[in-house]
Amino acid sequence: MPLEMNKEVFITAAITGSGATQDRSRHVPRSPKEIAESAIAAAKAGAAIVHCHVRDPETGAPSRDLRMFREVTDRIRESDTDVVLNLTAGMGGDIVFGDVENPMALSQQGTDMAGASERVAHVAECLPEICTLDCGTMNFAEADYVMTNTPGMLVAMGRMMTEMGVKPEIEAFDTGHLWYAKQLVKDGVLESPALVQLCMGVPWGAPDDLNTFMAMVNNVPDDWTFSAFGLGRNQMAYVAAAVLAGGNVRVGLEDNLWLDKGVLAENYQLVERAGTIIENMGARVIGPAEVREKLGLVKRAPK
Repeated sequence: MPLEMNKEVFITAAITGSGATQDRSRHVPRSPKEIAESAIAAAKAGAAIVHCHVRDPETGAPSRDLRMFREVTDRIRESDTDVVLNLTAGMGGDIVFGDVENPMALSQQGTDMAGASERVAHVAECLPEICTLDCGTMNFAEADYVMTNTPGMLVAMGRMMTEMGVKPEIEAFDTGHLWYAKQLVKDGVLESPALVQLCMGVPWGAPDDLNTFMAMVNNVPDDWTFSAFGLGRNQMAYVAAAVLAGGNVRVGLEDNLWLDKGVLAENYQLVERAGTIIENMGARVIGPAEVREKLGLVKRAPK
């Protein structure tokens, strides 16, 4: 497939994530106020979309607390900065097994399994323009942790999102996830054209080499919109790779804590650097209004 560079690129800023990064950088936001402020700063720096998780303000641990999602949503919507809101719906599918001889002795620390309605309760409450749908089950870096998203669960969650009028951002961590995403569209669970995030370099999904990346790109239908990111030191390299391959980009502290060697980043700085790369490639960074038009989104007012 010949490369066709994207000349009109949107940036997604992944603000805080759910990884155990809260004690590795003072810039990882914890409270709803900090998350919203970091999201607004990222939007002012050029992010058209902000992707938000929530955390326990005291410990920094990932949370599914509906009240915190509501506060983050309200603070962003009530600000004077326009941005497309993308809330995670990936929480509630975590299994941490026991040791290899007692796998069903599930660890109470880390295991968080919830039903489909509970996993999207905050989406129903906040009605963001976009929410994520992790389109498959995968071993993660930790020895006994599995991110669990069964076909039945994805059908149920996908239908709920579609009925709410919230556009799913399909999170594809490997080629099989794209295969199933296309099946969800074929079955009428998700609407076409779909929105996809290619997640590169997450152990143990798709490695972040360019051959694998192009295999992922080549499995995205031509009329879908895709974005991509790479973890850690390869984050900015994937800004260039995604644009060159015809896609959009994601940066932020969910995926990378560093601006330069030994220099901890803030979200807005990563957005600024991504914007510079995009513009130096001869492309244009587009804003939230253009993204809404491109993706068929409807901006929702504060409640």
